Amino acid sequence: MTNYAEFHRRSIEDREGFWGEQAQLIDWHKPFDQVCDYTNPPFAKWFAGGETNLCHNAVDRHLATRADQNALIFVSTETNVEKAYSYRELHAEVQRMAAIYQAQGVKKGDRVLIYMPMIAEAAFAMLACVRIGAIHSVVFGGFASHSLASRIDDAQPTLIVSADAGMRGGKSVPYKHLLDEAINLSTHKPAKVLMVNRGLADYAKVEGRDVDYAEQRAQQMDTVVPCEWVDSTHPSYILYTSGTTGKPKGVQRDTAGYTVALAASMKHIYMGNPGETYFSTSDIGWVVGHSYIIYGPLINGMATIMYEGLPTRPDAGIWWSLVEKYKVTVMFSAPTAARVLKKQDPAYLTKYDLSSLKALFLAGEPLDEPTATWIGGALNKPIIDNYWQTETGWPIMAICNGVEPAPTKFGSPGKAVYGYDVQLIDETTGEEITEPNKKGVIAVNGPLPPGCLQTVWGDDKRYVSTYWTSIHNKVMYSTFDWGVKDADGYFFILGRTDDVINVAGHRLGTREIEESISSHANVAEVAVVGVADQLKGQVAVAFAVLKDPSKVTDAADAKALEAEIMKVVDNQLGAVARPASVRFVTVLPKTRSGKVLRRAIQAVCEGRDAGDLTTMEDPAALMQIKDLVKA
Repeated sequence: MTNYAEFHRRSIEDREGFWGEQAQLIDWHKPFDQVCDYTNPPFAKWFAGGETNLCHNAVDRHLATRADQNALIFVSTETNVEKAYSYRELHAEVQRMAAIYQAQGVKKGDRVLIYMPMIAEAAFAMLACVRIGAIHSVVFGGFASHSLASRIDDAQPTLIVSADAGMRGGKSVPYKHLLDEAINLSTHKPAKVLMVNRGLADYAKVEGRDVDYAEQRAQQMDTVVPCEWVDSTHPSYILYTSGTTGKPKGVQRDTAGYTVALAASMKHIYMGNPGETYFSTSDIGWVVGHSYIIYGPLINGMATIMYEGLPTRPDAGIWWSLVEKYKVTVMFSAPTAARVLKKQDPAYLTKYDLSSLKALFLAGEPLDEPTATWIGGALNKPIIDNYWQTETGWPIMAICNGVEPAPTKFGSPGKAVYGYDVQLIDETTGEEITEPNKKGVIAVNGPLPPGCLQTVWGDDKRYVSTYWTSIHNKVMYSTFDWGVKDADGYFFILGRTDDVINVAGHRLGTREIEESISSHANVAEVAVVGVADQLKGQVAVAFAVLKDPSKVTDAADAKALEAEIMKVVDNQLGAVARPASVRFVTVLPKTRSGKVLRRAIQAVCEGRDAGDLTTMEDPAALMQIKDLVKA
């Protein structure tokens, strides 16, 4: 058995040797000349000079040994559809989608924006992009027109792939009108929109632009589209993440580094074997969906379950019935989902045969100890937390049981993962903190390991200024998370250093929500903070100053205006960004230099000490919030 400490040390000190070995887990069209070219920090080029293809590694290479094994298992409890695609069938569908792309003029390097529910065609759409060297940008179906428009303008897609509607809780959620509105709002206009019509919602077709997937597919049933071999550093996709400014950042991922990182993680972290079944309950709109619904399991020759529906419908046993049916060995979810299940009848957790399941992995938000203890006891399976970001594409911290079994500690996502030279940095001095249990900023010494972001799409300057300049006098990647490390090397995450909040595993920039609320005609000023919530981890709470306060003289008026403002956020950003409440105040607490004291507002909302307020201009402003919170 390999010693993990040694394994990790080697990944940092002998980068070339270590990652050169991990690179053997994938197929290469042309071998690489250099494992890591770090001549221009902080930009790292992994496996420089090599050529490969992500779709080949996820689909084609398995045809020789497991063509008839399940590859993609699509389950929708919303439309009552369940369909398994073998590797051979997946290969055929991906080629059809790729042929449609080419017929619509999509070439290598072009962007394809995917705005879709959790349906099998979304997986085909992603894999078809990387097959032909196009770059996909998946936008979560819960985002509305303004969020979508900003992403269209940034990525400038040649083609958008969408569907008439998703479904949630038995209700149709139409997509097409939001997409049309987003294209109207955006400066960039895609040449074509490819529509998957599920028959769930009527929509208007735009002549000359919109094409029907079923019609196009019928014309390409037997078209052969070979994989386009691309350079190791060729972008595979762009995925937008909320930032502290309103404009989302396009995380740009490479091809080879990402493929190698995922292949290695399946072995060392998730302990999944070819031929087994992997079930991640995330959505393809988020990074977990990219890495561990689509690419990671398929690269590893596993079957992957793609699920459309709630964890409680038709009942709270649905996930576990799928574990039994498809003999799931590795499952990946979020703490919020576990907290939702905690409220249901516990009998559902013991109703099904879960003997195939090796472990339940949780990530996306901090895992609290009560939830971890409860779900671990209820399932009688190891619960393994892991910590990472959209930017990194795979875990920064975890327990790598595939290397050496180690105990978990509740409340901790584990130790630094191989390849990541993680340090805790003192905020004031910029020095590394070596003594245990002392709070610091979690940072990573460059280069970041394979699979992490190459840059921010179209903006190298923003990549450097956002991630690599906040640690004093050092070229280090900041996670913007506070943490402590205990004497055994286990990390504990304490929350963000910036204004990004985590709602049910989804990262949201408070500034984006503020900008949306500010667009309401009666809002003069607004502050949005993340407040601790038992179910979702955090929720967004807004405090708004009105241009005309006489509009909310009583509770009914305030309620009506709150609903109005929430509707604005829904329409612009989508329900995912809707604040839990909007409270009206006469003034926001600020420093004398005019900076809004968001930390103090958050502390008051959570019943904590607001800290040093000596620089506050008007103490009554915070008292007003205190009174509102108590009411």
